[in-house]
Amino acid sequence: MKIIIINYGAGNIKSIQFAFQRLGFDAVLTNDPEEISNADKVIFPGVGEASSAMNKLRQTGLEVLIPQLKQPVLGICLGMQLMCNHTEEGNTQGIGIFDVNVKRFSNAVKVPQMGWNTIHNLKSDLFKGIHEGDYMYLVHSYYAENCNQAIATTNYELEYASALENGNFFGVQFHPEKSGKVGEQLLKNFIKL
Repeated sequence: MKIIIINYGAGNIKSIQFAFQRLGFDAVLTNDPEEISNADKVIFPGVGEASSAMNKLRQTGLEVLIPQLKQPVLGICLGMQLMCNHTEEGNTQGIGIFDVNVKRFSNAVKVPQMGWNTIHNLKSDLFKGIHEGDYMYLVHSYYAENCNQAIATTNYELEYASALENGNFFGVQFHPEKSGKVGEQLLKNFIKL
């Protein structure tokens, strides 16, 4: 099983690599298009700011490659947001895999949302063995609007899409690599897809 973590300069990718190691898999960090194309599973991570992350993707041509991938692809946090149509962060055009926009939480709530929150309306094999109301770890100031591609929702100021699915593409707003046993189960499920 060849698992690739796309390395385009987004922070926090080592913790994802360690999470797969704990599951007994060596995930390879690379931005090589051929390696990414030939992987069994692809992780598209992201911690940072949307417009600069998108610029890094464009410099390497990855914004063209990613939507063409045929194997299961999992976007995490900013990775998921960049797979959407547009994000208000830096007024950034996304890759457009998920037909939804990303908005900023209002100042009526503490921003960023940081810590544990529950997931609901679970609708995918990605959530096998995971239950309504289970907790995941989140750190974000922007959210994908609830939409028909949502496979999980979370409530913070409003109900938003905390996970998305479109064909072989999946996205999660939370950090499975920091979400204990429940996050570990989600990564196991992704490996089995």
